[in-house]
Amino acid sequence: MKYYKWFSLLVICSLLLGACSDDDKDFGELGVIIETPVVAEITYSSAQLQATLSSAKGVILSKRGFCYSTKANPDIYDAPVVAMGNESFTATLTGLQGNTTYYVRAFVSIYNGGVAYSSEIEVSTGEGTLDEQLSQYKAPAYADNYASIAVWDNRSQWNLANVHDPSVVLAKDGYYYMYQTDASYGNAHAGHGHFHARRSKDLVYWEYLGGTMKELPGWVIPKLNEIRKEMGLGETTSTSESEFGYWAPGVHKVNDDLYRMYYSIVCPGLLNGEGTWGERAFIGMMENTDPANNDGWVDKGYVVTNASDKGLNFNVQANDWANCYYKWNAIDPSYIVTPEGAHWLIYGSWHSGIVAMELNAADGMPKQSLGVPWADTSAPAGYGQLIYTRQAGNRWQASEGPEIVYNPETGYYYLFVAYDALGVPYNTRVARSKSITGPYLGIDGTNVTAGGDMLPVVTHPYKFANSNGWVGISHCAVFNDGNGNWYYSSQARLPESVDNYIMMGHVRSIRWTKDGWPLVMPERYGAVPQVAITEEELVGNWEHIDLSYSYGKQKESSVMTLAADHTVSEGTWKNSAWSYDAGKQVLTVNGVELYLQREVDWEANPRTHTIVYAAYGGNFKTYWGKKIK
Repeated sequence: MKYYKWFSLLVICSLLLGACSDDDKDFGELGVIIETPVVAEITYSSAQLQATLSSAKGVILSKRGFCYSTKANPDIYDAPVVAMGNESFTATLTGLQGNTTYYVRAFVSIYNGGVAYSSEIEVSTGEGTLDEQLSQYKAPAYADNYASIAVWDNRSQWNLANVHDPSVVLAKDGYYYMYQTDASYGNAHAGHGHFHARRSKDLVYWEYLGGTMKELPGWVIPKLNEIRKEMGLGETTSTSESEFGYWAPGVHKVNDDLYRMYYSIVCPGLLNGEGTWGERAFIGMMENTDPANNDGWVDKGYVVTNASDKGLNFNVQANDWANCYYKWNAIDPSYIVTPEGAHWLIYGSWHSGIVAMELNAADGMPKQSLGVPWADTSAPAGYGQLIYTRQAGNRWQASEGPEIVYNPETGYYYLFVAYDALGVPYNTRVARSKSITGPYLGIDGTNVTAGGDMLPVVTHPYKFANSNGWVGISHCAVFNDGNGNWYYSSQARLPESVDNYIMMGHVRSIRWTKDGWPLVMPERYGAVPQVAITEEELVGNWEHIDLSYSYGKQKESSVMTLAADHTVSEGTWKNSAWSYDAGKQVLTVNGVELYLQREVDWEANPRTHTIVYAAYGGNFKTYWGKKIK
């Protein structure tokens, strides 16, 4: 009797939920055909969709709907909307951004049998009015001081908490993947692997994935002992995994099915006992075919170590900064494939500067034979060639964390470098070259390959009103979305007066000047609709920051008022004139071109959208600002 009731119920569900068709149709593996969706109605923030389906006999359908994303091939994990109906069903997508193209597919869930999708269509929303587009915007609400959720058990809530030295890559699946140094508030990550990962579709909300490396690679200690033996030294006494440092991965997509991560392993101890120089570092490499598989990283082993020009004179004293044993330091790798298809590793930190080493495309390993990592009078050539030094001849200089990108729109390679100590003073500089190996020139024309301070300043400790501001903003990742939109990501710290151990990941938009220099926006990215900025919106009060370099000092804002008569009535540049090029979204004040963008006002309570600017002005100064709401 129970079996009969169950069978009757199954038949009824099948009649209600499944649409039967001729057996002659090819319904595919899942037994369902979904016609391409049709757009019935569209506005700036919504779209009404219709779709029809047919299914083979006996197929039970449990749910119908539409999924959508700004990336191609959306699935039910992106933004599913459940529809009403049976063979024909409809639903309305709401909360869309204006003037944006979405990719949409209809889907049907098969009872105990997977999900079927329709072909994909593109749906472009209208531009809408300014008020319409911005009225529905909701700014990110997560806390910047994340101490209360910093522990490991709360990792699902981290979002961009506990980020240090990020590297970001846009993968085939439409996700941005972020990898980082082993550093976290209270050492929360300890014992849970290394080079931790997270991912995001929108650069605002991030899903924590965990460590990509489960334990210290098996090659590290043998390689260290091999080199020590060649130097006439005994084996290392450091064998515990926790003694080694796991720093600054650099990740790059070689192609859709190959991703490489170059990483730093910093070895503990001293070269030859008390008072001698510190032990060396290694750069290794892992590969993955699909970063969505966080356990899929396969270690490929040793790439390079520190190079010395002092032969076997390894008894250089550890406090002899001007005469340190190593010339190049094998940490902070950045990896690039040139337009011609050449593969290069850019690396280095403090010591004598930043070097470039060419790699084999096939295996990502050094193109030249390295040989032993020491030589008399000059570092072995296979370990790379100098492309940047802060001060020629200085063996211990406060610059590190190179990041190199190529912008096809300008034809330049851009070398971003972190300056100074990381706790508070950390700031970012950039130089550029037409050649991967330099010479790299700053915005003031200084040849920084030959030695010299790099300008412009890209980021710097700062403070807007009603906030603690941020310090320690550097060691960046620079990347783009393939559609001309560029981004800058780094860690940032709260000031020492609050909690300098807080390391929040920041993502900021980049605008490029007419002369081809990258400007990083002063407020973090929050997916604010990029509605055209009108001249009328510019009238009023602004917070203005002269972001020019001042070691360890938070540069604070002052008020600048733009009057309706196109003069500056109060504050910085008072009595000067202003004008606006709406087509280029460039506001010119006192002869300085300020590049505008809509971003989040992170200091507002509650957070909302505003207009910000960044600029390079006379004497190569950097300026940041935002409109006061």
